[in-house]
Amino acid sequence: MKLFRKIRQALIKEGNLKRYLLYAIGEILLVMIGISLAFQVNNWNDNRIKQHSETRYYENIHDQIADDKKLILEQMKSNNGFRVQFNYLNEILEHNDRSKMDTLGLIIRNLTQYTDFDRQGNIYETMVNSGEVKLLRNHNIINGLRLLEEKYLYINRMESIHYDAMMKYVVPSIIPILKFSNGTIVNPDEVYDFKFQNLVLSLLQIMREKDKVYNEALNEIEVITSLIDEELRGNWEVDSR
Repeated sequence: MKLFRKIRQALIKEGNLKRYLLYAIGEILLVMIGISLAFQVNNWNDNRIKQHSETRYYENIHDQIADDKKLILEQMKSNNGFRVQFNYLNEILEHNDRSKMDTLGLIIRNLTQYTDFDRQGNIYETMVNSGEVKLLRNHNIINGLRLLEEKYLYINRMESIHYDAMMKYVVPSIIPILKFSNGTIVNPDEVYDFKFQNLVLSLLQIMREKDKVYNEALNEIEVITSLIDEELRGNWEVDSR
């Protein structure tokens, strides 16, 4: 700044207005360039901070839905295992096969079992309410999370339906016909009655619907995971430059 002041004073003493004006314009341009560079550096820093925040958020979502995937796969395995048993139970009832009474009793006792994903967290809603949704620039990921939350809500509804059916209909139906301690059937005629078979078929329908929505949620998780992986690779490439 002292140098600029000396130059200005020298030009004023010389009385060379033209040179002074050219110098003044140059000085103004230098100041403007300096301010512009300061703004660019500030914007660059802001963008870096936002990018790091976005990356961390993607990583957190990635980890959370990976945990959800593991839990869903466990629930699917359990649900399908019981479906196999209950389908076999239905076949025995359909053919009125009374030679498998012991096996029948053990399967009937398992009618009280059900899967429970019970996913209470809401990634999309939390993200919107907190304002953190603004950090995510990939709208396909945002939309995918919204669709995934819808699948989770549907899973929870189906599991509530399954639980209610088990408590209101299954348990009252098998208490009079089964000794729970060892799975012994004490009233075979009621077991082979069409009403009991209808109950089994109703449970199977619920379990098939649960399997369907489990698969839909897994597919949505795969889509979101791929999108996040692509974003993380892109951010890593930018950071490495």
